[in-house]
Amino acid sequence: MNDTFAAKAANWDNPDKVKMTKKFVSELLFHINLLPTWKALELGTGTGLVGLQIESFVKKLVLEDTSESMLEVLRQKLDKNSKVEILHGEIFDYKQQDIDLIFSAMAFHHLPDIEKTLQHLATITKPGAWVVIGDLVTEDGSFHNFDPIPHCGFDTTVLSKQFVQAGFEVKLVKIYNVITRITNDTTSDYEQFMLIAKRL
Repeated sequence: MNDTFAAKAANWDNPDKVKMTKKFVSELLFHINLLPTWKALELGTGTGLVGLQIESFVKKLVLEDTSESMLEVLRQKLDKNSKVEILHGEIFDYKQQDIDLIFSAMAFHHLPDIEKTLQHLATITKPGAWVVIGDLVTEDGSFHNFDPIPHCGFDTTVLSKQFVQAGFEVKLVKIYNVITRITNDTTSDYEQFMLIAKRL
């Protein structure tokens, strides 16, 4: 498995990312009443900046990522009483059908096959489970410096239809944050959306 984040992991937890993840978590907690009996799973956890903010609200937490170097940073943050189970691999490697909440912040645009992913999320979630996605609205590729990635953001109307086709009811789509970057005297704004769906 190619670790494309190996060179970035050690310096991943910068103030901008911490601020961005706190906005996502705040928005998630505003819309979803997390229960202490739940088992939650984060898709694309990275160093756990989002997931570790959720840990105290649920009974069990699975943090998934394909990058071993990112997960190694995450492991250094855990203590012996942690509720966290780490999954190094693809989301498809998780086979149990016991998840009450799936969340993912800024990882969906790295997934090659969205429809296949959503179909799998439908198989590992309980009926009535929640899925909360935070990601970029369609952009020109400049957010990743025009590096080749599977998706330069998303058209939320198209993504919503894909959720419905996979067996979810979309409850909310909203812009919750704007990332502003200044490069060579050029200011670029990138909108982040939150999509909340419920498993039928």
